[in-house]
Amino acid sequence: MSSGVRDVAQIRLDNAMLLFEEFVQATVKHPDAATLRGLERRFAERLQIQPSYWSQIKGRARQIGERLARQFEVLAHKPHGWMDQPHGPGVAGPASAAEEAPHGVPQDDDERFIVGLVLTYYRRHPQRARTRLLDLLGEVLAPAPPAPAPKPAAPTSDENAENAELWARSRSGVAPLKKKR
Repeated sequence: MSSGVRDVAQIRLDNAMLLFEEFVQATVKHPDAATLRGLERRFAERLQIQPSYWSQIKGRARQIGERLARQFEVLAHKPHGWMDQPHGPGVAGPASAAEEAPHGVPQDDDERFIVGLVLTYYRRHPQRARTRLLDLLGEVLAPAPPAPAPKPAAPTSDENAENAELWARSRSGVAPLKKKR
């Protein structure tokens, strides 16, 4: 495969992701619970492709061919040839875009999608969102616990009893394996 074909394939993928980002921004303007569910499925329906096909395109398992690129342009109300030309923040090149992006600003489509979802949730239910997000991210945000003190080389009888008790508790919730017939 020539580098020109790969460049067009990458440009089309980038532009498809840009179309998805535009779709998410347009959809999330007036958020409700139903709006946030199934965005990728609804985007695929808008482009008249199967959701699984959209997933394969995103995962780079499939490329956007000429016919599909024109279909995306028509259904997204873009001019003919739009899918074949670079658009969006990455036009200057990935190295310069990464250098210019501040640390706290989303740097790719996945990050922008997640930040958009979190902001939408927070704007609808600030207190609940704050509580749930802090619970969810508590392990990451909390300082690491201090390193445990080094244990003696030979376990004491207290440690043996604790280990036996721990082993018994862990076994109590496990069903035995079925015997082969």
